[in-house]
Formats: sequence, C-alpha cells, structure tokens
Amino acid sequence: MQKRWNILQADDQKLSSLQQSLKVHRAICKILVQRNIETFEQAKSFYRPQLTDLHDPWLMKDMDKAVSRIIAAIENQEKILVYGDYDVDGTTSVACMYQFLCKLHSTLDFYIPHRYREGYGVSKAGIDFAKEKGFSLIISLDCGIKSVDLIGYAKDMGIDFIVCDHHLPEAELPPAVAILNPKQKDCNYPFKELCGCGVGFKLITALAQKLNLPQEMAFEYLDLVATAIAADIVSMTGENRVLAYYGLKKANENPNSGIKALAHLSGLTKNFTSTISYS
Repeated sequence: MQKRWNILQADDQKLSSLQQSLKVHRAICKILVQRNIETFEQAKSFYRPQLTDLHDPWLMKDMDKAVSRIIAAIENQEKILVYGDYDVDGTTSVACMYQFLCKLHSTLDFYIPHRYREGYGVSKAGIDFAKEKGFSLIISLDCGIKSVDLIGYAKDMGIDFIVCDHHLPEAELPPAVAILNPKQKDCNYPFKELCGCGVGFKLITALAQKLNLPQEMAFEYLDLVATAIAADIVSMTGENRVLAYYGLKKANENPNSGIKALAHLSGLTKNFTSTISYS
C-alpha cells in the first residue's frame, strides 16, 4: 500500500506572533500553529486545562427532557435501569451513572449485554429483562442512537428510553423521550467529540445542578471518564483534554475502588498517563 505524507504548514505571521507572546522556542510555536493553536489564550488552555473551560451541559439538545424524566422517575419511585455496552466506554459510563443515581434513588439496577449472545448495543434480551423486572425507564449509555426498532419495541411495552450516545446518528432517530448526542445535526453543543462516558457525565453534571448538589458529586467520576476517553481513542482536544487531565490527576491521587484494584493487581507503581496523540 502506498501512503502519502501530509505535512502540516504553519503561517509565518501567526508563528511569529505566537512566539512573541509565549516567549518559547520557535519549533514549539510551529507545532502549536500547525494544530490551530495560534494565540496566547489558546496555548494557555492547551497547557493548563481548567474545569471552568467545560461547556454548560444544558447546551446539549434534549438535556432538559432527560433531566426532567429522571427526576420524575425518582419522585415517583419508578425502577430505573442503567444500560451500557460491554466495552470500556460502556462499562465506565454505567459505573458513573449507576453510582451517581444510587445516591439519589433506591430502585435502580444496571445491565451489561453479553458479548457473544447479545453483542453491541441495545438488545431485545435487555429490554425483555427490563419488562420482566418492572423497569419503566432505561438510560442507555454509549449505545442506542441506531436502535430505532428496539427502542420502539420498548416504548410499546411502556418503557421509556433516554439515549446517551456519541456515535453518528442515522436519518431516523429512535423514539426515545430524550436523545443526548452532540453529533445530532440540530444539537448546538459546542464540542462534538465526547465519548459515551463523556455524554453520560454531562447528564450527571446537569442533574447535579438541577438538584442543587455539590459540584464534587459529579467530578467524583472523572477518573472513570478519563479511562473511557483513553480507551475509546477520541480526540484529545477541547473538553476531552480537560476531562482527561483532571481524570488522570484523580486516578493518581484518589482513584475509585475499581481503578485502585486494577492498579494493585497489575503491580503498577508508576502514575497513570495517556499516550493518545493530539491530532
């Protein structure tokens, strides 16, 4: 297979301007400009991510519908099922959402589809499980955006769906009560490259705001979000860079029990890092 290198260029005027403001070697400035980092503020944001740089979760389409439906389920003591894929993005998404909702609600369970019997995404077996056990709301994480027929099947049985996904939607969307996916054509959320766990995290932060809970209750799961970002190989830019930075910080200083156990069993003695490329 023949491959052709695409060498990024850097505008000399932008390069000189950035070097003048940063006072660092020209080679570093060239690399930054090649990656569309052209001002002092952009460079500062890149090298020193801040949690205040995260976007308002309410900018995401259907966030108000999703939050309202979950709060109604909590108030009415409905059974909620947290559903996610069996890969790292899916399982971390479920872990975040389940642990958070456990602090607010008692009639709650989770479901991970069997890798070989059910495969990826929402499954009929999972919906049948929800019906059999009396769940009236399913929150799907890292899946569901293409499950039009299956979510319609659930709706016919009186089960509502909230879809949190990051995969590219097709022309027909599932009949869910709310769809959180920044890749929807009519979603104005500024950052489009969240992983599934990242989308679920935005729902958690919106719920925390609506219920006047401390911000730390949502940020408690940043180490899991960082794990999903690394494993799903999403772009290490924008919000992902902020979430990964603070998630790795938490994983190294105060990891959750699962990450701590994995580090112990693997004999890890060094700090967690991520080797995802910028571009």
